[in-house]
Amino acid sequence: MTTATLEKKVPAAATPANLERPAEAPPARRPGDRKRIIAGFDLGTNASCVVAGPADNRDITVSKIVPSVVGYAREGLVDGIIAGNATLLIGEEALNHRLQLRMIAPLEDGIIAHRDAARDLIQRIRAVIDPSGAAEVRVVIGVPANAGEPAREDIRACATGVFDRVLLIPEPFLAALGFRDDARLGQPNYVDPVTNSLFVDIGGGTSDLCLIQGYFPTREDQISLPFAGDAIDKIIEDELQRIYPNNGLSRATIRQIKEEHSYVGAVRKPIDVKVLIGGKSHTLELGEIIGRACNRLIEKIYPALTALIARASSDSVAQLLQNIVVTGGGSRIRGIDLVLQEKLAADGFEAPKVRLAGQDFKRYVAVGALKAARAAREDQWQHLLA
Repeated sequence: MTTATLEKKVPAAATPANLERPAEAPPARRPGDRKRIIAGFDLGTNASCVVAGPADNRDITVSKIVPSVVGYAREGLVDGIIAGNATLLIGEEALNHRLQLRMIAPLEDGIIAHRDAARDLIQRIRAVIDPSGAAEVRVVIGVPANAGEPAREDIRACATGVFDRVLLIPEPFLAALGFRDDARLGQPNYVDPVTNSLFVDIGGGTSDLCLIQGYFPTREDQISLPFAGDAIDKIIEDELQRIYPNNGLSRATIRQIKEEHSYVGAVRKPIDVKVLIGGKSHTLELGEIIGRACNRLIEKIYPALTALIARASSDSVAQLLQNIVVTGGGSRIRGIDLVLQEKLAADGFEAPKVRLAGQDFKRYVAVGALKAARAAREDQWQHLLA
């Protein structure tokens, strides 16, 4: 695969003005010029989200969440089983035909693990953004906090020849930008999360913590942990196998159970869950198993949280403690905001306030990426030439 040719590079630590000031208005299109589309793309371990619209106005014409899975048709498949005898499906379509497909998750722990499958996923996302295939598409893509150059280069390589230009920005910063309520900026009681906050973004592959203080975060402002939703699923799976041997429950079923019953804090019993094992209904008591697995997340995140607080300047820390936001799929774990807040208070931190990003957490990174794309200067975009 041809690697990306980088014509211009993004500054390592852009100033707030780089994204906060309005971008230069795009030049008027001349007859024959390609239509330009701007997009924000959250390439996630378990789910990806894209938000896009034309470059010459603020309309949003695409807003879609897609499971990050690619399915390839098995050999010998009977004609007509898959509509149009398609050999490649992504997202929900792939999940609906999982029995007929060889399923691959392109990302692991927040980074690309299978380049070919990742490229196939990205190409389908390109088709969602621009079904005509004729437009110039510029995309801001979120990357995990502290993602190294090899991980970034994998994204560039998979996007080469698919998108025209790309800009990679840390996901927690984009989550803060997406969470920001632009309509309330300037109101006296509104606390702008982009000005001074600490975001805890718990995804499927990684938990990313980041100080957000109005500029692109540096490496010192971020901590990325390879422990998140998928790791919790694995702990629950191992415990179920130990207590209920040969239960046959799939990882997808275990994830569904976790998402419905997850919690942190003191052990809750009973949590009785009905499952099918060998075609027969069984009721399993999973309160302790789920609680222990989810509390492991607190054990991983809390030291990183306090480490980042310690790195903040003394002038900013009082306000920072009032603006700690938990987002990502892990924000749905019951009690995670209260447990983190109680631990901070118990350790002597002054009046901490931890809150949840809310129900739209799946879109915040992509929405923030679209905002960044609309504000990016021409010299910040990286050209991707096949």
